[in-house]
Amino acid sequence: MGGTIDPAVVVEVESLRKALHHHNYRYHVLDDPEISDAEYDRMLQRLIRLEERHPQLARADSPSARVGAPALSRFGTVAHSHTMLSLDNAFNDEDILEFDRRVKRQLNRDEEIVYTAEPKMDGVAVELVYEHGKLVTASTRGDGVTGEVITANVCTIGAVPLVMQAEGLAGAPARLEVRGEVFIGIDAFKELNRQRIRHELPPFANPRNAAAGSLRQLDSRITARRLLDIFFYGIGIVTDAVFESHWQLLQALKTWGFPINPLIRPQVAIRKVLAFYRELSHMRGQLPYDIDGMVVKVDSLALQQQLGATTRSPRWAIAYKFAAMQESTVLEDIEVQVGRTGVLTPVAHLKPIRVGGATVSRATLHNEDEIEKKDIRIGDTVLVQRAGDVIPEVVKVIASLRSGAEQKFFMPKTCPACGVAVLRLKGEAATRCVNSSCPAQVKERIKHFASKGAFDIDGLGDKLVEQLVDNGLLNSYADIFDLDEAVLSGLERMGTKSAQNLIRAVEGRKRISFSRFLYALGIRHVGEHGAMLLAKHFSSIEALSECSQEDLTAIEGIGPVVAESVAGFFRQQKNRAIIQQLMENGVQVDYEAVAITDRLAGKTFVLTGTLKTMTRQQAKEVLVTAGATVSSTVSRNTDFVVAGDAPGSKLDRARQLGVTVIDEQSLRDMLS
Repeated sequence: MGGTIDPAVVVEVESLRKALHHHNYRYHVLDDPEISDAEYDRMLQRLIRLEERHPQLARADSPSARVGAPALSRFGTVAHSHTMLSLDNAFNDEDILEFDRRVKRQLNRDEEIVYTAEPKMDGVAVELVYEHGKLVTASTRGDGVTGEVITANVCTIGAVPLVMQAEGLAGAPARLEVRGEVFIGIDAFKELNRQRIRHELPPFANPRNAAAGSLRQLDSRITARRLLDIFFYGIGIVTDAVFESHWQLLQALKTWGFPINPLIRPQVAIRKVLAFYRELSHMRGQLPYDIDGMVVKVDSLALQQQLGATTRSPRWAIAYKFAAMQESTVLEDIEVQVGRTGVLTPVAHLKPIRVGGATVSRATLHNEDEIEKKDIRIGDTVLVQRAGDVIPEVVKVIASLRSGAEQKFFMPKTCPACGVAVLRLKGEAATRCVNSSCPAQVKERIKHFASKGAFDIDGLGDKLVEQLVDNGLLNSYADIFDLDEAVLSGLERMGTKSAQNLIRAVEGRKRISFSRFLYALGIRHVGEHGAMLLAKHFSSIEALSECSQEDLTAIEGIGPVVAESVAGFFRQQKNRAIIQQLMENGVQVDYEAVAITDRLAGKTFVLTGTLKTMTRQQAKEVLVTAGATVSSTVSRNTDFVVAGDAPGSKLDRARQLGVTVIDEQSLRDMLS
């Protein structure tokens, strides 16, 4: 759909993208999610619908086209030969039947499709690489393209074969990339938490978080004590072996020594798939490990190849999720928290209740409209939903249990952190504190500034930031680079060693790329992608700060909402003064890396498949640097489609439209 787009839609799309990127990071990198799977799925589906309705808003860096989150910097990284995709979700029988109909339409056939149905383990996806039968590398899924190297930790899992079994075969494959799900059994999880409580450590919220945290230990001896387990479910690349079906592949893996879930139901028609789902849901509570649904896969590998994949998920597989677990409890109070942009968010304090294996006591209520829509009152008995994550949602009020003593909630007229009058603009759901010096906002801005995607300052965690602001040692993020070791060491729970480590970490982060610097400033609506676009376009922070809103809007990819926000940020003298203070405190911005050329100006590229010498994100950055536009969709306006290994449907679309298709070497020749 073309034409003018309602600015509210643009704002909503950007807001959804920002939120989804944040929750991807919390889930995949920090192993500390803030929302339920159900809430994430709704946000993602809303974004997908908006992008489909307004294709001009679609972007290659949208959460709708990506998997997972970037690898942690403290581990080494490795590129996956074939992208580790995520799965689309189904939530009822009709979704599965529609999946079956869609598969038949895409294959242009009416006969019954044969599927393999597998329990969906609630664990951590990994890829293990074997060369000539020996384990050489193990990595997490990461962002799907690049994963974290965790070989030493995976070697501690007793079920992982360090050397493949190859009896009865011509020998082990020269190379095998096998994929599996690492998990911790429920009994082992309970014992682990008992030990943590005895040692006065916080217990893990659920088995998945325990497994993820165990895999990310820098000391593999700790991992070895966690009693992790694994089931394998597929491959990336295998040499010296050809399979006709997914089930045949699984049987080969089992022969080679890889544990396969014994509950897998092989080669069944769609009606039996549905029956197996009900069977699994009934036995779920009796299993020795957690599952959160069932994975349905087209069994024929030839048909899988024919169906292909989108940038995010295979067309030949789908996850049929179990219904989110729900419990009722009492909403005892509502607290209002203030974010870094001044948004006031009401948070429910719940009478602690066990939901899905974890104790929950808080839930976000989003905004004033959400509370009014659901008629949520303090003292209400509410239905709380949790889908294996830490922070639940209040689904609805159980009005029949009201006693009459419940109290209506009203958003405060003044900021609970600083006392300044709050403001709610017409057309916005958010209520904001407009005081940029509000201590709550200052804390959140500093936390963002020190976060992974920004300055990535090790040791400057949330609690320490709050302590430093409360003690008057940080009034803005510029003060981070003026901290005094002697003063720090005198703080409660700090000490000389911790102070030295923090100062060392701060000193090591004084040099930063322009794009990360811009992202760190926390300009409203400017995420990592927007920061990169601005960094590519401007030669210095001074040049950007003098740019008008109209000029900013003219930049490809920078819409009016972002342009207004950026221009407004630099109009405030206080923001300029903080940037100047950063420079005076020794921060060095690397502008050289973002210089652009016009070598490929006016040319539009689309990337598909896996590249050998760089990730697609790296290729995109190089192309943008050379002046090109990188699109996520192939159209008649596309100049080149760069096809790597295992290209998706974009390659077929390019051929249909007569768009020039080039390989990676041709791209490198263009750039050289």
